[in-house]
Amino acid sequence: MRESDENEDRLERAGSTHADQAGSGIKEPWRAGPDAVGGPAGTRTGSPAGIDTSVAHNARVWNYWLGGKDNYAADRGAGDHVLSLFPSIVDVARADRAFLQRAVRHLAGEVGLRQFLDIGTGLPTAENTHEVAQAVAPESRVVYADNDPLVLVHARALLTSRPPGATDYIEADIREPETILEAAAATLDPDRPVGLMLLGVLNFVPDTEEARAVVARLVAELAPGSYVALTHPTLEMGGEANAEAMAFWNENATPPITPRTVADITAFADGLEIVEPGVVSCAEWRPEPDDAGAPRRVPQVGIVARKP
Repeated sequence: MRESDENEDRLERAGSTHADQAGSGIKEPWRAGPDAVGGPAGTRTGSPAGIDTSVAHNARVWNYWLGGKDNYAADRGAGDHVLSLFPSIVDVARADRAFLQRAVRHLAGEVGLRQFLDIGTGLPTAENTHEVAQAVAPESRVVYADNDPLVLVHARALLTSRPPGATDYIEADIREPETILEAAAATLDPDRPVGLMLLGVLNFVPDTEEARAVVARLVAELAPGSYVALTHPTLEMGGEANAEAMAFWNENATPPITPRTVADITAFADGLEIVEPGVVSCAEWRPEPDDAGAPRRVPQVGIVARKP
């Protein structure tokens, strides 16, 4: 059995696994020791220096939901519990990833962008931004930015490309737009259009006005003809199960997530030209034939917009 198949099988059994843990006295599997074991074959058990593995972390749990191996016992425990509360969460993770791939293909292929700035990268998985862009145009240049030390380790090892393209990685928080823009200028030409990718990252900025200011600051430095692609969770879809899972996450994992209304999410694109099909669930944004059978609506809003 392949590693991803093992993880997918584990995710399908999450509800029963959680019940078994409760019966055996393991009350909070998302709170594990720093080097806790017990994950499926191929998942991590040792703790790299400087990384706290005792508390579930968004990037690692997301990696787990996507079938990756760069996660720990606390991450898997939290991921399974969220899944037991809101079984569609894996669909959300997959839809968000598929949106990124479709958006990059659109921007590189139909629009003709050759530069991308991906903030809030997360752990590398299949078809990362530079791989999708360079499959369309090998000369594409991509800069990633994240502030997670585990992401940094893997990004430097895996997010690489060959000439004529280029990739770079910036260790920075999205709330440091000046730092990101200054460092990105070493790889990206600020006088040419850029695809700014903000997938599932603005929800980690609790204050809505601050989040809007960050987006405005980033967009202000982009050349005309640049695009912004973003996704963001909302409680206006997904029902009570989504809200319950979100509340659990914010009490037991890090960093906390701030869901927003569709109206507030749309406001991040103020001053930009939102492209068709407009503001939709990210699963509904220009689905491709390979997406047949995938959920058509998940509680994650997707927007692609152009800077005039």
